[in-house]
Amino acid sequence: MNRTPAVRATRVPPGTAIHSTLPGAQFFDAYEATDHYPERSALQSWLDVAARTPAWTRALMFARNKAVRLVGLKDLGQLHDGHPPASGRSLREADSYRAGDRVGIFRIRHLSETEVLLGQDDKHLDVQVSICKRAAAPGSAPAVVLSTVVHIHNTLGHVYMAVVAPFHRRIARGTAQRLADHDQR
Repeated sequence: MNRTPAVRATRVPPGTAIHSTLPGAQFFDAYEATDHYPERSALQSWLDVAARTPAWTRALMFARNKAVRLVGLKDLGQLHDGHPPASGRSLREADSYRAGDRVGIFRIRHLSETEVLLGQDDKHLDVQVSICKRAAAPGSAPAVVLSTVVHIHNTLGHVYMAVVAPFHRRIARGTAQRLADHDQR
């Protein structure tokens, strides 16, 4: 029997780079799953999971990009760098990136072995996404936490988040699930 690893909603991890962005945020969430690849850096985990973005998520991003251009917002592209390879692995290895580099739709704001903080700022809102690796506590497995923090700047940002938040939650939970999947390569 193939049991799907559990993903659970959790707090944005205290002491992390993304936690320091919480003051004043209008939206935030975090999802935790067992980390079956604790030897991988946080960025490598993000790159691998972004390379396996499901077709339905890519289609939603494509539709989002078409729609927002009508109101003067940025076409962000896709979560991954370029076309995802058939292998499901990223096109570049994590050690080739530095803080400030672009990774898919985001720019790397903080980079360590245990956390990567990615961000995208616009006139209507600023979005931060983090992958944080947690070492195993006694009696438990290592974990990976996907967190999102959003600061909204204006009415357009509030309207945008009202429309996007339900999709975001499904995408974020699904991304955390892919991080937890045993068959991640």
